[in-house]
Amino acid sequence: MIESLAYYLCLAGFAGFGYKLIEARGSQPPRTMWFLAGFGICIATSIVVLTPAMSALAGPGPVAEWVLSLAGDELKLGAIGFAVAFTQSVWRGEGARLAPHALFTGATMVLLAVSFALSAPRRVGDDTVFSGAGLPFALADKALFLLYSLISLGLLFAVFARSAWHAEPGPLRAGLWLLVVGVGSAFAWTFWDVDDVRSLAQTARIAAREDVLSSVLAAVTIGSVAAGATLSAWSPAVASVIGRVRAYRAYRRIEPLWTALRTAVPGIALDPGRALAGGAEFALYRRVIEIRDGHLALRAHFDPDLPARAEAAARRAGVREAEVAATVEAVTLAAAIEAGRAGRRFDRAPAHEPGPDADVTAEAAWLIQVSRAWRRRDALVEKVKAAAG
Repeated sequence: MIESLAYYLCLAGFAGFGYKLIEARGSQPPRTMWFLAGFGICIATSIVVLTPAMSALAGPGPVAEWVLSLAGDELKLGAIGFAVAFTQSVWRGEGARLAPHALFTGATMVLLAVSFALSAPRRVGDDTVFSGAGLPFALADKALFLLYSLISLGLLFAVFARSAWHAEPGPLRAGLWLLVVGVGSAFAWTFWDVDDVRSLAQTARIAAREDVLSSVLAAVTIGSVAAGATLSAWSPAVASVIGRVRAYRAYRRIEPLWTALRTAVPGIALDPGRALAGGAEFALYRRVIEIRDGHLALRAHFDPDLPARAEAAARRAGVREAEVAATVEAVTLAAAIEAGRAGRRFDRAPAHEPGPDADVTAEAAWLIQVSRAWRRRDALVEKVKAAAG
């Protein structure tokens, strides 16, 4: 079940690479896109050739014993080589020096094939068995694979991690961190072959197929890398959904403050029967405006001397520094509502009045803090009001 799920995830990731190629064909150099395509094709094919279904299709004989096993390792090396070339091409453009690592990749693949051939593997059930004469070459084959893969993946991990760390928050940074996860998973997937080396040295045999953990790590690798590389295609839709959820949460979190102001100044409510008709973002925007309208309607009832007293009282009451400003706002607003009910007016306006903010998100974040202080008014705000009075 887990193995099948891993293969389906690999298929989804491979489809993602295809979509990315179609999307970016007009904005990226053809060479760069071929590198990305090469990575996706190699990594997906390397998983396919090692599946039980492929072994059953090939049947007993040299194809299953030699071709599939060697092809799986060679395709993994090719995928890593394409990934390094793609990274260098994106970061350094047409001036990227691709030849050194390409020669490193080619030489490793040739040496790997020679070592594999000299090891003379034999398939016995689900294991690959080596003779005493072929065992040193089999160990050399695995050592070459690990050496090349871990060096190259370590280089990729360092590049992506450094870039993600310094990138500005946004889709680019999220995509880079997904690539970091993918490369880290690939590193773990490759390092898992150390267990094969240990088994090979002790018993002169290794499992001929990928185990479940290897399949899962492979799926995480291709899924994360595909997601990171194609983030520009699907991130707007995800960001839109997240934005609506955040707006709805903010809409509900400032409701206690809005309810108190609507009760004190009923005229601020605009068509209350259609609260979410325009979507969560518009409803939040409208609720922020209504709160500010209520604040303006109570302007004449704000005590200009209360904020300073409330701030000092809040600190004496042990209010955290980060919550002092919101607590003072809640205290002065509660006092203004009471003054409005009693008909008390003040000739002088407060020295610092909260002004409208063009950024609805920032304004809503501030009102959430005030609303949080408002909800605690029985235990905290009333205490501060008493100390300030």
